[in-house]
Parts: sequence; C-alpha cells; structure tokens
Amino acid sequence: MAQAGSGVRVAVVGAGVVGLTTATLIQEALPGASVTVIADKFGQETTSDGAAGIFRPGLQFRGDDEKLTRKWLADSYAYYKKLLEVKGTAETGVKKLSGYHFSNDYPNIVWNALLKPLLEEYRPCTEEELREHGFKYGTFSTTLLTECRSYLPYLTRAFTERGGKLLRRHLDSLEELVGHFDIVCNCSGFGARELCSDITVTPIRGQIFKVKAPWIKNFYYVDYDMYILPGLEAVTLGGTRNFDSYNAKVDKHDSTAIWERCVQAVPSIKDAKVLREWVGWRPYRPSVRVEKENMSFPSGNTLKVVHNYGHGGYGVMTAPGTSMHAVKLMLEMLPRQSKL
Repeated sequence: MAQAGSGVRVAVVGAGVVGLTTATLIQEALPGASVTVIADKFGQETTSDGAAGIFRPGLQFRGDDEKLTRKWLADSYAYYKKLLEVKGTAETGVKKLSGYHFSNDYPNIVWNALLKPLLEEYRPCTEEELREHGFKYGTFSTTLLTECRSYLPYLTRAFTERGGKLLRRHLDSLEELVGHFDIVCNCSGFGARELCSDITVTPIRGQIFKVKAPWIKNFYYVDYDMYILPGLEAVTLGGTRNFDSYNAKVDKHDSTAIWERCVQAVPSIKDAKVLREWVGWRPYRPSVRVEKENMSFPSGNTLKVVHNYGHGGYGVMTAPGTSMHAVKLMLEMLPRQSKL
C-alpha cells in the first residue's frame, strides 16, 4: 500500500526554525511526499541562529484570536517538552531553565498571563528573593530554552534522514515554483515582505552579546528589554527592540547600554568573557500569518500556498504550534487521494 502523500511534491520556503520545523512535520503527516526546503540562508546564516530561544511569550505575540494564540503556545510547549523527554538536551538543544523576572517600577509587567497556565512552576518571588536581588516585584518560573546552534542541526538531520532535500536558491517570486511543486509552505520570515508584497512585515532590530559566564545558572529579566539567558555554550545578554530598523551593524551605544543594564542587575556579569556580538531582524507582523491561499499571478499561473510567517521575536518558541496548524491547512488543500 502506498504511503500517504506518495507523489506529492512539497516546497518549504525558508530554512530558519519555522521552515525546518514545518518541513519535518510535513514528513510526519505525509511520509510518501517529496519535500524540499528552499532558502538562500541556512544554519548559522539565519536569524534563528542568534535567537536565545527561551519559552516566554510576550503579550504582543498573537494569532487571529486569543483561542488560536493559546493553542499555538500550548502545542509548542508540549512539543518541546516531549522532545526533551524523548531525545534529551545533548541531541536537541532543548533544556529546562529556571529564573526571574524583576521590576522596581511595574508590578504588572512581571506577570505573564500567556505563560502561567503552561508551566509547572510559576509563582511570585519570596520576600527573601526580592531582598537578595534588590527589587520590589518579581516572579520565579521554570520553563524551556531551545538552543538553535544545536536544534537547527537536529532538525536538518531529521529532515534529510527521511529523504528531505535542501536547495540553496534565492527566489524573487513564488511563481518560480509553479510546475515544479504541487504545494508550497511559505516560511520566509522577513522575506515575505517581498515574496508576498506584505508591507505589514517589519524588522525589529535586536542586538545581543554572547558571553562565557558558566556561573550563571538562572535566567533574569528586568522590566521589558534587559535579559540574561544561559544557554548550552554561552550566556545571551540583551537587548534591543528597534522597530523598523534596518541597521545590521553592531551599535556601540547599544552595546554600552546592554552591558551596563546587565551588570547592574547581576554584578558578576562584569567578569564574563565576551565571545561575540550579534545583530538580527525579528520578522514582526501585527499577527502571525498562518493561512492557505490559492495564489494567482499576472501570467495566469496559480499556486497552492500555505503561509507561516511573521513570528517576530517568538519564532523559536512558537514554531511547532504554528507549523502544526500550517500542516493541517496544507492537508486541507491537497486532493483526498494524496492523503491516503
């Protein structure tokens, strides 16, 4: 008996964490399909590579409605939790991480209504914890962190071992794929601004340090944009959120501000060894776009497309949930016999 998806040609555009997650989930749903990931950047060239990857949604992350947003988050957390339990940290880059969110001025900012229902441990800080760290308000939680320097290679191995193909190619239009693929999943991130003429996709510039500080065991957030996140090989110090900024260079003023804020929050950071500084563009959209479209082009060509982009700074965290949704929509677009 033929496998589900036999003969179906699928292209996934984009090789960041959203694209690779989508590609592997397509293979699970349609093991007989031929799946190709097409991108002009792979691995450490992608924005995903610099992401800290902590599971901690900002309240500005949203789908079309709150119910859908919460489903994406719940599905994503369950996916990473299972991955950690089954495969372990060494293979996947997923690990448990505990830490604090503090503030002296904003008591409401330390509570996260999207996160609290998902975590096994999420509580107010004790008076002793607040005193020890020098803050008025705070929460303590245990969440997950996904280190993309390990996770992207894990996804790539899983994808290619199942017969998936990787193609380095720049696309000026999705029309270039007409006739070569039966359906396309568009996970192009910031590239969707051009590929889909979607002017709502806007860069939010992020600048960080990666430092060597093995004594840092917990994560720390202070107010909105100061964070210290220990990964597997390095600690991430951040950060910035420069809306509609195309500056891809390290800004020395941002560097100074990030360093000073982090040292003020955790003084031992002053002894950390700087490994590198990094700048990336978060592909922000007012709401993440996960929807199907029969695209029509001026030439008269048509193409079945499922979109999955616009995650902003939450691509690593929410890729599994939005990708599960995208695969469901893709199955709806395929002829019934393709799914048998």
